[in-house]
Amino acid sequence: MADTWWRHAVGILAVVFAVFPIVFVISASLNPLGTLTASNQLFGRISGENYVALFTTDIYPYPRWFVNTLVVAVVTAIVQVFLACLAAYAFSRFRFRGRRLGMLGLLLVQIFPQILAAIAIFLLVFELGSLFPAIGLGTTTGLILVYLGLALGVNTFLIKGFFDSIPRELDEAMKVDGAGHARIFFSMILPLSVPVLAVVALLSFINALNEFLVASIILSAPDSQTLAVGLYQLVSSQLNANWGFFAAGAFLGAIPPILIFQYLQKYIVSGLTTGAVK
Repeated sequence: MADTWWRHAVGILAVVFAVFPIVFVISASLNPLGTLTASNQLFGRISGENYVALFTTDIYPYPRWFVNTLVVAVVTAIVQVFLACLAAYAFSRFRFRGRRLGMLGLLLVQIFPQILAAIAIFLLVFELGSLFPAIGLGTTTGLILVYLGLALGVNTFLIKGFFDSIPRELDEAMKVDGAGHARIFFSMILPLSVPVLAVVALLSFINALNEFLVASIILSAPDSQTLAVGLYQLVSSQLNANWGFFAAGAFLGAIPPILIFQYLQKYIVSGLTTGAVK
């Protein structure tokens, strides 16, 4: 014990450092005064007024923001994983001219910061909206389409690495039984790749949930905004900033990713060998 006490001390300090912001946000969300200075004393005032006001006030459509965020995050995660799986299977199992160059291109695109593409994304969505209003500015569909391309390179690279670890002898065995690429992909590759698919889906969901820059460019109407953009409106004005509403909305917005992580955890910790044996 004398040799390991400092490890326990470091662990306790790390836990306190990580938990304190969460405790402060919960305290601020329960403070009815709505100011940060009034929240310095943790749980000095406790009330559920901020949570009630989020769902009853007509000034900010928080329920709409919450629903929009879940729709965008869930659809983005599902479609991103599916598209990345298709691309990863092609790069992993097929041999074609430009394969290495295409994979390198997908990775190089991800190097550039997102802010460099902000103007291009705005103009692209604006022009598409003039032709197809359903995917133009102010629509969640347009935002989802943009999200689908932002992380495609990284997701494809991660999934391809997992596909490469699956023995090709399994493919050959299914081909002997008359299976084509579609059957191999859906019946064998995807079930064995559940761990990496869970990780990619979780990352895609969290990125779509927290993304602010692109969402603030595309979504302007209050009823179409996501939580990140909508909550920013609550504190964008220093004169009328209500940090109690912001803290309550942020705390509720953190619940979905926690629940999804708990659900996907059993898939994340499962291994490829278990799936192959089954």
